[in-house]
Amino acid sequence: MAKKKYPKIRVKLVRSTIGRKPEQRKTVKALGLRKLNSTVEREANDAILGMVRSVSHLVEVEEL
Repeated sequence: MAKKKYPKIRVKLVRSTIGRKPEQRKTVKALGLRKLNSTVEREANDAILGMVRSVSHLVEVEEL
C-alpha cells in the first residue's frame, strides 16, 4: 500500500507548560517540544493535527 504524502508544519512552543494539566504536558513532550521557543517540523497528519489542536493555546503553527 502506498504511503500518503502529508504537508509539513512547523510547531513552536511559545507558552510554558508550568501549571498545565498533565495531559497537556505529555502532548507537548510527544510533539518533541522541550523548552520555550523550541521548534519541530512534523507531517500534518490527523494524529499530529489533533495533538496541536489540544495544545493550541501553547504553540504557534506555521505551514511549510
